[in-house]
Amino acid sequence: MREADQVDASADTCVLSERVSAGVQRITLNRPDRLNALTEELLLTLRDVLESSAEDPAVRCVVLCGAGRAFCAGQDLNDRDPRKLDVMPDLEEVQQRLFHPVVQLMRTMEKPVIAVVQGIAAGAGSSIALAADIVVAGQSAKFVQSFSKVGLSVDAGGGWHLVRALGSARARGVLMTGEALSGAEVEAAGLIWQCVPDDVLEVHTMALATKIASGPTVAYAAIKAAIAAAEQSPYLAAYLPVEAELQGRAGRSDDYPEGVLSFLEKRNARFHGK
Repeated sequence: MREADQVDASADTCVLSERVSAGVQRITLNRPDRLNALTEELLLTLRDVLESSAEDPAVRCVVLCGAGRAFCAGQDLNDRDPRKLDVMPDLEEVQQRLFHPVVQLMRTMEKPVIAVVQGIAAGAGSSIALAADIVVAGQSAKFVQSFSKVGLSVDAGGGWHLVRALGSARARGVLMTGEALSGAEVEAAGLIWQCVPDDVLEVHTMALATKIASGPTVAYAAIKAAIAAAEQSPYLAAYLPVEAELQGRAGRSDDYPEGVLSFLEKRNARFHGK
């Protein structure tokens, strides 16, 4: 990745990536004229950019956002126009090849991922936002599970997130009706971290990203892994050894003694993520 305020793509690229401050990499879905609707090119590019950020030791936090007035309107249905196709695509193959690698990477990469949602986050666009570690939405944001409106179920991991946050009964209602949920509603339901006024969304989120990027990134990676283990473990006894191993890993980092010293010396910690 290039250094601060240099963009790794030209303005006509479907995904932009730039270092906006020390340790913070901003990735922007860049099809504003189509509300950042998803295409094969965009998903493959997004995967490449996420992989580069995951591998770059200078990146300590990733911010995912959309250009213009929306986060992402979901799949670009112009690519699915049955009048232009001899046969409709195999959506199982599409999910496995294009969507699943993106959401799995967001959840498993050791860097924290923050999604900033303004305007619409629909269908797979909503699912991708919910795959972030932290989601901050503006008050005007709308999360729409629009799959049933085009004769589909749910994809990109959306069903998994909805059931865990809302419960089965509400998840079924949201998916079957396709009704929009506001930023305040998804915050109250526990689907996202915060809903903030639209006019402070950018400043608030970048301040959060800067704070996280200066934090103990070894511990953040362990936290992500611990939450994933908790989600997969049906019993506490199965989870506890994983939690202990991850805590041991964090305790062997240089950040742990620095954190203890900063507490005892009543100063801000200087974490280096190693």
